[in-house]
Amino acid sequence: MNSHLLSIVSAYAPYVWVVAVIVFAVLEGLTAQLVSIWFVIGSIGALIASLLGAPWWAQGVVFLVLSLVTLVATRPLVHKMSHKVNTSTNADRVIGKTAVVTEAIDNLEEKGQVRVMGSVWTARSQNDDVRISVGQNVVVQKIEGVKLIVSFDSKA
Repeated sequence: MNSHLLSIVSAYAPYVWVVAVIVFAVLEGLTAQLVSIWFVIGSIGALIASLLGAPWWAQGVVFLVLSLVTLVATRPLVHKMSHKVNTSTNADRVIGKTAVVTEAIDNLEEKGQVRVMGSVWTARSQNDDVRISVGQNVVVQKIEGVKLIVSFDSKA
């Protein structure tokens, strides 16, 4: 680079790093996970380096090194935050069990109930176009909210 261009780059470098800090901080604020916090810290380091008179290439190195170190240091925290543990509830025990339809199941009319393991649950058919009559045996496939999703019992 020629000396004139270098002086322009050096003069505006602090502003570039301030904008980078703001952009990365806003991006971080808009997300629910750690996405760019390490770039915020890297940009702050590069801003400090530019204010101390470091050349543009050194500012870039400070940005990269601090961003990388911060990323490596926060990786266990990010991993812990991103791996949610499903807490099993007692309701899960009905999955795979046979239930008896106590109110006809009709997904189109949003009706249906089953009795399983002594409890009455709202139920919907796994197949939207299938109507299941009272007295039929069904198998609980999954739970969605407070409704059981059921299918015909192949053993019946």
